[in-house]
Amino acid sequence: MAVQQKQRLGIMGGTFDPIHYGHLVTAEAARHRFNLDKVIFVPSGHPPHKQERKLTLPDERLMMTLLATVANENFVVSDWEVRRPQISYTFDTMQAFHQQYGDEAELFFITGADAVLEIMQWRKIEELVDFCSFIAATRPGYRLDNFSLPPKLAAKLYFMEVPALAISSSDIRRRVQSGEPVKYLLPETVEMYIAKHGLYRDGE
Repeated sequence: MAVQQKQRLGIMGGTFDPIHYGHLVTAEAARHRFNLDKVIFVPSGHPPHKQERKLTLPDERLMMTLLATVANENFVVSDWEVRRPQISYTFDTMQAFHQQYGDEAELFFITGADAVLEIMQWRKIEELVDFCSFIAATRPGYRLDNFSLPPKLAAKLYFMEVPALAISSSDIRRRVQSGEPVKYLLPETVEMYIAKHGLYRDGE
């Protein structure tokens, strides 16, 4: 009797304010390199690290993420954090997916190398590593000198170069505010949504 292979799922969290091609290229590269069955995008509701900046409304960021990913059958969008009234930490989100899929799925949290530099300060990281691996996307030439981790965590952390990471949400917001073009930095559907709803005009 053949042993059923575990489902491999990538979980990509972020504010996605707005989502852009850097996010999409990263997700597709991770899916291909790590043989993921699906990549689940999880727009943040109330992220603990972005309290200093007013975010676009969660439902609008959720809609932009849906518009950006609808053409890829391997991409799924979850509203789990958006619907949650309290602050969501990575541990909370990944624990929820672990409970949903159980031990039949292998979970990979996709993030940026900048975030990984502070991974030892993440909430309940020692518990999180028990049921989750990490994929850290880096820009070409990005160096992580003198970066060391406990063996248990280092064994579950993978780095991956992604050229499109030069694109950033903050630069797109700045461009929209100053009237500069954002075409080809993000999907046309997201660009149209931003224009239709007047997002980022006030510099927020």
